[in-house]
Amino acid sequence: MQSTGDALHADAVRLSNDGRYGDAQEILLRIDLTDAEPNLRSRVLGTLGYLAARLGEPERADILCRDALGCEGIDPATYALAAGQLGSIAEQRGRFDEADAWLTRAIDVLDADSPEAANLLVNRCLVRIHRRALPEARADVRAAAAIFRAAGLSVDAAQALHNEGYISLLEGDLVGALRDMGRARPVAGAVSPVAAAVGDADRAEALREAGSVREAEELLRSAAEIFSAQGMPQARAETELQLAKSLLVHDADEARRVAADAADRFRALDNAAWAARADGIRVLADLRSGAVTESGGRVSAPDRVLEESDVDAVAAELHRHGFRSDAASVRLSFDLWRARQRMPEGARPVRAARVPPTASLDVRLLAHEVRAVRSAARGELGRARRHAAEGLAELESWRAGFGSIDLHTSTAMHGTGLLGAGLDAAVRSERPDVVFEWSERARHAAAQVVPLRPPPDPALARDLAELRMLRSEGPEWQADPRVRALQERVRERQWVDVAAASARARVSVEEVQAALDHETAMLSYVFSGDRLSVLVLTEAVVQLRPMPGWDEVRRMLPGLRSDLDMAASIRGRMGEVVRRSLDARLARLSALLADDAVAAAGTRRIVLTAPGVLSGIPWTMLPAFRGRVTTLAVSASRWVADRGVHPAAVMRAGFAVGPRTRRGAEEVAVGAAAWQDARVSAEASVGDAIELAGDVDALHIAAHGRHAADNPLFSGLELGDGTLFGYDVDLMPRVPSLVVLSACEGGRSAVRWGEEAIGMSRVWLHAGARSVIAAPVIVADDDACELLGAVHAALAEGAAPAEALAGASARTGIVAPFQVHGAGF
Repeated sequence: MQSTGDALHADAVRLSNDGRYGDAQEILLRIDLTDAEPNLRSRVLGTLGYLAARLGEPERADILCRDALGCEGIDPATYALAAGQLGSIAEQRGRFDEADAWLTRAIDVLDADSPEAANLLVNRCLVRIHRRALPEARADVRAAAAIFRAAGLSVDAAQALHNEGYISLLEGDLVGALRDMGRARPVAGAVSPVAAAVGDADRAEALREAGSVREAEELLRSAAEIFSAQGMPQARAETELQLAKSLLVHDADEARRVAADAADRFRALDNAAWAARADGIRVLADLRSGAVTESGGRVSAPDRVLEESDVDAVAAELHRHGFRSDAASVRLSFDLWRARQRMPEGARPVRAARVPPTASLDVRLLAHEVRAVRSAARGELGRARRHAAEGLAELESWRAGFGSIDLHTSTAMHGTGLLGAGLDAAVRSERPDVVFEWSERARHAAAQVVPLRPPPDPALARDLAELRMLRSEGPEWQADPRVRALQERVRERQWVDVAAASARARVSVEEVQAALDHETAMLSYVFSGDRLSVLVLTEAVVQLRPMPGWDEVRRMLPGLRSDLDMAASIRGRMGEVVRRSLDARLARLSALLADDAVAAAGTRRIVLTAPGVLSGIPWTMLPAFRGRVTTLAVSASRWVADRGVHPAAVMRAGFAVGPRTRRGAEEVAVGAAAWQDARVSAEASVGDAIELAGDVDALHIAAHGRHAADNPLFSGLELGDGTLFGYDVDLMPRVPSLVVLSACEGGRSAVRWGEEAIGMSRVWLHAGARSVIAAPVIVADDDACELLGAVHAALAEGAAPAEALAGASARTGIVAPFQVHGAGF
């Protein structure tokens, strides 16, 4: 019969497993240990020690567990539990050799197939993860999972699966990590808020590696709040450490502050090992000085002067505690910072810091970047480009299997520094062929993958249908927790399930010239750190032209969108004032960006490629491009592959109209009249639009559109039964050659990492469309109706999309922000 003490201890263990550490401690303190049986006494002391560690009392935890181990007359199982708890405490304090020894000693005592042994295997797995002994960690967690499954312990098995996903993350298998963490989450995270927070903190690291840094930061802040509310300072500080690491990508000042706070918390816990890790992040934040921001600026210098001795001290402390990859990151980042400052090498050796064999992908890429930037600083531009290319090849090998446009573009963040180094060395070479190679390397990185069309997924279809229903309930739909959960599930399922079928080849400058003719030129804009240049390619000549007005362009861009929206929305005398302001802004942008380049090209047709920092410019409205046929290509390579495939003889046209469009029905009627046997779906549903997309060569959708900057694939078109999301498009088995989006913001993109921009136009192109006609901003209904009606008249007569749009603008006199994306001719 179970004693009162045993029953209370069992209750405390259950509360502890649920993350209710304070309640568990209160129950244990009610047990009278004066005359307690030795095994019960040891177990109570050991559990109190575990709770003390969780609640931020590591010294007391160590004493309690050693007392538990020293109880005379305890059986082997009880001894193992106490030894295991000592190992767990040592792991939390960063004493990994000691932790491994205690846990191994405990595992060896227990029955190999017991759940108690499985728990200790999971704890040893965590230690081995910290030591980067990943094969051994995986062996431990798989053995534990098998024991849990045999014992019917589903929650423990799910937690083991989550840990295996974390190991996959450290090994570089991002898709495998997301898959396993996603499968484990519904079971493991349902135990308690603390269990959910532990899982979310790990999952945030996977999201950060996937490029979703701001979402990762939201999860980490939420987890830190839960740990704080539960009185768990160690877990809170570890989470803040990960938050600081994520902030490094885009907010060095905040990363520095958060890392310093985490370091203070670790020191208050007498945890020197983890404090060293926080100090490392703080130093990395200081060393971000000079890096390029997402908007094209530079990270400012820190308030304090960086001293080499300080950096060396932090790196040495990290190395002493076994964090060799972190130490290498600090030293490499210092070398990179010094090279950016064009500072002399001084007493430091020329060779870059050593990269440990177990280093993460980011550290390996950083080593390549250091070599590239240092070579460039010495004037060895060819060597700099070779180092950058080697790093990018390693990155592309990792990204090669990602078929999702969302995942492929977001993970480009890992190559931003290498691309910047390569582009800078290319532009400094002043060789147009080299600049083109690097421009295309940057541009083509997100356009080279051909996705493998996945089979129908009924569960995904249900999730998207539910999201459509929730979105229809009003403007506050994003605040619904159910919406957030569905969005996460849809996105991560697509990341995991959409694989790459093949990769498109990257073309050379000679191949582009062979594809041009006397009427066609290409303008390829190149952003290299803080400089903008343009390559002018004709069939006979390639020129590299600097754009000295970049700083002014960057200052003008934020006001451009509001000018465009107001010009489309306001009529009458005030509208004329707004239009004059817009015309002046467009004329100035044209002078800074295009007039000289277009004149140098001297051709009727222009293929444009542009980096993400120029996203949102309505190129066809710039005076330099008026009267010319223009297409905005994803990359030169994609244009060369897709050009000229617009035979009107085989084109079937389909039209879909969404609700509440003032002139949508009229616009579609005028457009459809230009075609024989056009299919028209009035008040079209999402299903109608998907069916049309699979059955026609040209699809026109007239509907209200919305752009979702935080997650562009949740941008969409409002149809009769809800939103046609970007995810719907990316999963279509077949898409038309040409798509016309008569929708507000249908052509707008969200800039992610320098060269990468993604929106509805890019989603259709990624799914297989050759060209998309869309606008990045609001277009007046009257202008859209008249202009697009004229476009269809030309398309039905055999004109290529860009020819049709330019001709329609000339005939109607309407200058609107519609432009052709992809291969418009």
